[in-house]
Amino acid sequence: MLCPECRAVLSGVAARRVRPVPEPPGLPVVHAAAGYADEVRAALLAHKERGALALARPLGVALAEAVRAGLPAAWCGSWAGSERAWSGDVGAPVLLVPVPSGRRAVRARGHDPARRIALAAAGELRRCGVPARVLGALRQVRTVADQSGLNSRQRLDNLAGALAVVPKGARLLSGGPVVLVDDLMTTGASLAEAARAVRAAGPVSNASGAGAVYGGETWESREEQNVGTRRERTGRWPGRQGMTGAGGAGGVVDVVGAAVVAAPPDSFEINRN
Repeated sequence: MLCPECRAVLSGVAARRVRPVPEPPGLPVVHAAAGYADEVRAALLAHKERGALALARPLGVALAEAVRAGLPAAWCGSWAGSERAWSGDVGAPVLLVPVPSGRRAVRARGHDPARRIALAAAGELRRCGVPARVLGALRQVRTVADQSGLNSRQRLDNLAGALAVVPKGARLLSGGPVVLVDDLMTTGASLAEAARAVRAAGPVSNASGAGAVYGGETWESREEQNVGTRRERTGRWPGRQGMTGAGGAGGVVDVVGAAVVAAPPDSFEINRN
């Protein structure tokens, strides 16, 4: 499905931090695997718009590299070193939260591209020893206009307040470091709005005795439920009854970063004057 030349372009360069100009307020640190041009652009469009679903695998591998590039070197420790350090359970999985597509777009395409790629990325991360899972924790709460043709300011206005965390989502999101994921970043407006929605979920408390952050597998995607060991499927180690968030008695939902498969080539030049 993907020729050697295209695969090399997609994953042949180390993932790096990207920064759009202008940078929207609230945008977390973003890492991308490749520049959005030529072969990479063709692969993303084929997957998103033309139903080339087999491309989810190589695109997911690229996304996993971008996720890994944004994690602290000692990711399995206290997450110290990230801009927003995770201080909860050191065994907590990385939570990949896709930026959701609108329902109309999903119906038209027959799938949600970012979610499909995120599932492949989570599998790749687990194969590399990084516990990860996908949480469809965000939803669109109002209709937005087509983003094509809009400039960065118009995209921010178009998306302002468009996303929210699903009911009871904050409790699950407090169980690990949240990395927002998408297939493509252009102006950063979608990722900034997703970050705002996650942060707006606020602190969560388990002091009521309602149980652990992960009380079951109801948030696991059906694609992941039958794959891997119990540790891979649930983010829990055998014998554990669950995980609280930061501080033990509760957790704080926060975003430690974002990752995308591709971004405009000039966004890789983050050290501009």
